[in-house]
Amino acid sequence: MKKILLLTILLIPLLKVNGQDIGDFAPDPKPIIFPDNAFGADIMFGEGGFGLGGFYRKSLSDKFTLFTDLSISEAKDEKEVEYVDYYGRVYVFGKKNRIFLIPLNLGLQYRLFSESITDNLRPYINFGAGPSMAVTTPYEMEFFSSFKKARAYYTIGGYFGFGANFGLDTKSLMGINIRYYVIHFFGEGIEGLEKRYNKNFGGFYLTINIGTMF
Repeated sequence: MKKILLLTILLIPLLKVNGQDIGDFAPDPKPIIFPDNAFGADIMFGEGGFGLGGFYRKSLSDKFTLFTDLSISEAKDEKEVEYVDYYGRVYVFGKKNRIFLIPLNLGLQYRLFSESITDNLRPYINFGAGPSMAVTTPYEMEFFSSFKKARAYYTIGGYFGFGANFGLDTKSLMGINIRYYVIHFFGEGIEGLEKRYNKNFGGFYLTINIGTMF
C-alpha cells in the first residue's frame, strides 16, 4: 500500500491540470461534450508487482458511465522473500507456483463534483464485479515453458476505487485510478509457497488509464 501511495504522489503532478483553469477568477469555460465511448489500456502497479489490462467505457449520462475491463497481474504471498544471487538471478525459497490473476469486471463509474470543477479535472468513484481466474505455473520451471503445466482456478471477484480523468482533449483519454480488489477462492485455496494455501487475493492497485474516445 505504501508503494502505491508513493506512486500516486509522484504521478499526479505529471497529470494534473493548470491551476488557472480552476481558479476563482478564471472566466467560465464553454461546456465540452466528450464522446460517449472510450477504450484503451490499463497499466497497473500492485503489491504483487506489475500488471496490464484493457477497458471499454460507455457514457450513460453526464454522471454515469458503464464500463468493462480485463487485466492480468501477478499475485504474491505476503511471506515471499526474494533473494538475488551472485549472477543477479532472483529466487524465492519455498515458492512452488507463480500465480497470475485475470479478472473480468463489469461496473459503473460515477463522476463527482461536475458542477464545481471544470472538465479539465473529472474525478469519479467506480466499482465493478465479475468472473475471475487464477492461473498457476510451476516456479521451478523456466517462465515461458512453465505454461505447459498451467492450471486454472475460477471464482467471482470485484473492486471499488476512486480516480480522475485529466485534460480537455475529446479524442484521447488520460487518467489515474486507485482500486481495491477482492478476489476469494473456495475450497483449499491456491498454493503459492510450499504447503501454504491462500484463498484471498487482490489488494490495492494503482492504475494508469490511457485510451481513445470516439
